[in-house]
Amino acid sequence: MSSSFFIKTKGNPKTTKKGKETAAVKRKADGDSGGQGKIRAKKPSKKYSEEISSESEAESPAVSKKRQASEEIEFEETPQEKKLRLAKFYLEQLKEEEEKKAEDEAFETDLIAGRLQEEVLEQKGKLQRPIAKDLIPPDTSEIRVLRGHKLPITCLVITPDDRCIFSAAKDCSIIKWDIESGKKLHTIHGGRKGTEDRHVGHTAHILCMTISSDGKYLGTGDMNKLIMIWEAETCKHLYKFTGHKGPVSGLSFRKGTHDLYSASHDRSIKVWNVDENAYVETLFGHQDAITGLDSLSRERCVTAGGRDGTVRVWKIAEESQLVFHGHEGSIDCVQLINEEHMITGADDGSVSLWSVNKKKPLGTVKRAHGCHGDSGLEQPHWVASVAALQNSDTVASGSHNSQVNVWKCGQNYRGLELLFSVPVSGFINSLKFSSSGQFLVAGVGQEHRLGRWWRLKEAKNGIYIIPLKRKPSNAEEAKQTK
Repeated sequence: MSSSFFIKTKGNPKTTKKGKETAAVKRKADGDSGGQGKIRAKKPSKKYSEEISSESEAESPAVSKKRQASEEIEFEETPQEKKLRLAKFYLEQLKEEEEKKAEDEAFETDLIAGRLQEEVLEQKGKLQRPIAKDLIPPDTSEIRVLRGHKLPITCLVITPDDRCIFSAAKDCSIIKWDIESGKKLHTIHGGRKGTEDRHVGHTAHILCMTISSDGKYLGTGDMNKLIMIWEAETCKHLYKFTGHKGPVSGLSFRKGTHDLYSASHDRSIKVWNVDENAYVETLFGHQDAITGLDSLSRERCVTAGGRDGTVRVWKIAEESQLVFHGHEGSIDCVQLINEEHMITGADDGSVSLWSVNKKKPLGTVKRAHGCHGDSGLEQPHWVASVAALQNSDTVASGSHNSQVNVWKCGQNYRGLELLFSVPVSGFINSLKFSSSGQFLVAGVGQEHRLGRWWRLKEAKNGIYIIPLKRKPSNAEEAKQTK
């Protein structure tokens, strides 16, 4: 009963301890204020609340334990939450690293996304880097000439690291050059006719050569129907492949592998495995001597059929072929720009762009190198060689009109626009772009690589290294003006 009485009379200052203290405080306040009790009457509630809070502080050890326990329960991480937090932290670190890389490389878009997109486009054969718009003609004084062959250069290749050039000629020799110094690193001398059994090397005109994408193997083909495989680093002879019944006119390693494709005047294409030193299979379809061959990373190759007027895409795995018609004359050279597009040159003077999805050329420039001969009897200059800077919009063509033409491909490879011409005297029998796109190499001779229809006495047999200069950027121009 007593407890209930105190509960009912809790607010009465005369019956509770707290009430007594409050009343004493009130009386003291009234005495000090001198009749201002009404104004001070609100203060006891404030004081009352302050006393409650002080009592709560006295109870703080127990309360604080409960509060701490509740906070621990509230902020305790589950395994899933921990994984999520760590994943977010890891992603933030990756983001910071990529932002630093992007700043260093001056790319506006994400590097990883850009690379993945380029790889996808490259695999689809639709990658077209816009390089041509920045190119400017080089000065003739900047063109370097390497001389060492006695007879016209017929073919050449550049090593994947852009450090060396291999060249071959009608003198049956092969020379390895250092690009930076221009010096000969190694020479494989040609032999005389009839010394095939005892001479290590070619004894007939070398018509074609190729190098594997890892720079390990060099392949060469000659008029004696032979294919020879060399170790590119040391120029050591490794293998000799026989089987063609005519001169070997085209060679190409499949990119990323040591599978070798060869073409011949016997109208056939053969597939070889160099690692196993083995022959694989033979493909037929052309109606005339094959004059050129090229391949990239897909299990297929493209060939130029000479006077049969066709370009063919050979799908090795499917054992099928695609046939393309378009040139009026003999198609003498072919080069892949990417997996879906290629460029060809013919003896009617035309240069054409093709898609593997179209039976006719996407664009053709007739008489790309002009004409020669008396008035009324003009004949176009034959297009002896073509080259393509892979996965870009830049290609080149060569003839015997003392010029190498550099072309810009239109959007989606529809059409060709002449960028500039580089003066080079002689037959441009071979053209290759460096992997970096910093220079173009031309193999030049006094005669055409496949015959002796003309002879240009004023020309000199040699290798011309043509720098591909770029327009200065806005930042460089600002520095120059300062």
